[in-house]
Amino acid sequence: MAGKVVLHYFNGRGKMESIRWLLTVAEVDFDEVFLTTREQYLKLLSDGDLMFQQVPMVEMDGMKLVQTKAILNYIAEKHNLHGKDLKDKLLVNTHSEGLMDLMEMIMMLPFAADVKTKLDNIQNKAKDRYLPVFEKALSGPIYLVGGRLSCADVQLLECTLMLEEKFADILAEFPNLKSFQGRMTRIPAVSRFLQPGSKRKPQPDDVQGE
Repeated sequence: MAGKVVLHYFNGRGKMESIRWLLTVAEVDFDEVFLTTREQYLKLLSDGDLMFQQVPMVEMDGMKLVQTKAILNYIAEKHNLHGKDLKDKLLVNTHSEGLMDLMEMIMMLPFAADVKTKLDNIQNKAKDRYLPVFEKALSGPIYLVGGRLSCADVQLLECTLMLEEKFADILAEFPNLKSFQGRMTRIPAVSRFLQPGSKRKPQPDDVQGE
């Protein structure tokens, strides 16, 4: 078996943060190589490590994995975090993709021309379109799909924490989500990841370059 997992990305959240979260919950130790120069990127290209000429890239199990969803699915499948059967995997993927849509809106904030308008749009969509789906799914079960922890739960925790960074009281109308968040943060690996000094990255400034 190949050695330690290595993540190649910038020193920030971006598309790699969900991968960091999932590896953490799967209790997989990883190293990080931060891209700080164009030369590093060009070397990855010349070595043939970036299939579509972009990061994130994860060295794992003797492979160079690219494309965020593919990486997440591989980690989830390997570590039994992807649902127990085909139907559950479909539901896990459906929840995950909705969460990735919402998180991507937040990720793009630093590039918005009008941050206030974009924040209002994110808050409205979160409260009207996304959070009610997860609130309903958690009205009894402790996890989103099949009564067991999945990558969708990990992404839901990540997403709710990101939302609270922007809108402190956004979960006030969603008690099931708030309870879910509390349960998830008591998982030892998650608790450690939320402590200062972990490999979790800070939120970026809302305006690029600040």
